[in-house]
Amino acid sequence: MPFAEDELRIDLMCRIGDDGHWHGTLSVNVDARVLWRLGLHPDQPTSAVNGPSPPAWWHAAGERYATRHAVRRRHDGDA
Repeated sequence: MPFAEDELRIDLMCRIGDDGHWHGTLSVNVDARVLWRLGLHPDQPTSAVNGPSPPAWWHAAGERYATRHAVRRRHDGDA
């Protein structure tokens, strides 16, 4: 993965909704230096990558995962 453990922060915020069910929201925070390294920081003049790219298997695994796993929402269609 192109991120080190200390370069990401994932927060989970949960609450009980008006319908009585638990609802959760994930917040993903990425260190600005990482975005810069990957060429994704909004203050960069270009979007050129200036760090190592993830290995080919990482991209392939992501594509396989995306095609095999449909997004499932827990409460869609529940009675």
